[in-house]
Amino acid sequence: MAEETTNEGQKHFSINKIYVKDFSFESPKAPDIFRAREWKPQTDLNLRSSHKAVEGEDNLHEVVLTITVDAKEDDSTLFLVEVQQAGLFQIDGYGEEEFGAIIGSFCPNILFPYARETIANSVSKGGFPEFVLQPINFDALYMQSRQQVAQQEAEAAEKH
Repeated sequence: MAEETTNEGQKHFSINKIYVKDFSFESPKAPDIFRAREWKPQTDLNLRSSHKAVEGEDNLHEVVLTITVDAKEDDSTLFLVEVQQAGLFQIDGYGEEEFGAIIGSFCPNILFPYARETIANSVSKGGFPEFVLQPINFDALYMQSRQQVAQQEAEAAEKH
């Protein structure tokens, strides 16, 4: 009698698709900004990620990394770019804690280079000097967010 092998308990991770979900580039001061002699903007970076299970698909998850860069000079926006870089990931067999780390850190790490390239290309095509996003430590950001949640839960428990 042949033994049947099952995948029960096995961990599986794969990338099904990486895509741009939403994208926006604005340069409200063009063309006047290009006559300026100095280029010394202040840039603000906003970063967030989200996740949802894909309906009707077992263990398929969409993770969206949203990066917004706002370049200003004297409180006036020179350019604003936002990209929602997304991916479909097959994730199966992981415990809750491991799953959280995959969704909160590993997947954004995979998506970041794609988002960085989209932002760099759009800023360049917008007529501005090269703009390179520095690497981001998603592991540290994930751990920091977990610590904040734990602290908020502890404070809420103390109030009751």
